[in-house]
Amino acid sequence: MEFDYVLVGGGLQSGLIALALLDRRPALRLAIVERGPRVGGNHTWCFHEDDVPDGARRFVEPLVVHRWSGYDVVFPSSHRRLGATYSAVTSERFAAALEGRLAAAPAAHLLTGAEAVAIEAHEVRLADGRVLSAQVVVDARGPDHGAEAGHEPRCGYQKFVGLEVRLARPHDRERPLLMDATVPQDDGYRFVYTLPLAPDRLLIEDTRFSDSPLLDREALHDEVLAYAARQGWEVTGTIREEHGVLPLPWDGDVPSPTEGPLRAGYRGGFFHPVSGYSFPIAVRLALLVAASAPEALFGPTLAAFVAEHRRQRAFAHRLNWMLFKWFAPKDRYNVLERFYTHPEPLIRRFYALELTALDRARMLVGRPPRGLDWRAALAGPEVPRRW
Repeated sequence: MEFDYVLVGGGLQSGLIALALLDRRPALRLAIVERGPRVGGNHTWCFHEDDVPDGARRFVEPLVVHRWSGYDVVFPSSHRRLGATYSAVTSERFAAALEGRLAAAPAAHLLTGAEAVAIEAHEVRLADGRVLSAQVVVDARGPDHGAEAGHEPRCGYQKFVGLEVRLARPHDRERPLLMDATVPQDDGYRFVYTLPLAPDRLLIEDTRFSDSPLLDREALHDEVLAYAARQGWEVTGTIREEHGVLPLPWDGDVPSPTEGPLRAGYRGGFFHPVSGYSFPIAVRLALLVAASAPEALFGPTLAAFVAEHRRQRAFAHRLNWMLFKWFAPKDRYNVLERFYTHPEPLIRRFYALELTALDRARMLVGRPPRGLDWRAALAGPEVPRRW
């Protein structure tokens, strides 16, 4: 089977690349290979409105299920309301939109229940013996957890359990609460994230920035329900559960690609090392792939994109080192509380991983957050000896 593009992995990155390509060239020969029964997995992706360039709005807009005119963050000593428009994409909507677009394209194929066993620059071999050939192969299978035995990963972890719940009575939340860090600071920096999806429906997520990747799903499940009870919300049923463990690295690199396959999404390091956010970066990479001719993809434009992403990642890695190495787990919330005193445009650029040099300087200067371990801060040459 011959294609222009074969995208391995049916997650966010592959889906956005497919939508961007078909938006420009509807007759493109394209295949998505997904080992599960359906694309999209079980996720909720959120982004600020300004994270989506104008060139992507046409194919991103059908993915959005909810949009709010602002959001809140709450810490033990502060409460801030931010006015940036905030949008949510669910796996269900993502899968329906992507499947519909692929079905409408005359030469597009969606191969579910298909596992790739060998991925090369212009060829993908499936477990059932099929071979897919393409001008461009993209490997976007998600985080690579296949670390060598005995290798100590240089990262912290974001781990979470989220429950979409139905309530007996309407709640009073008009906008998302992105961080409620007034909860006990167990297992690292901990906060609860709440999205109001309908008058009687919420997504409530318990998140930890932890030193350990071990996820006690049952315990966090119970914590979510206990949090709901403390807010006065009577849960009558759980619609779905999502959970995950994402690496938050403080070193590592994104190699400059000179030939395929293109490693994309989490597989290629195209995610935010501090927050785990991936939507803005995935959109930008999708636009770049769609704007390049297949034979010219591995050229100066992609190299420049990767170089800028590497610069942004390097700073993000330093922030992770500070967060995980300079602060005890119970004190890490102070770092985030201080971060949310910055101007709103800086906060938006941080989550989009588009910080300017001035942004980076503003984040490092001034009085450090409470709880800084000065001995740890002065011990290592890997990060600047100033906040």
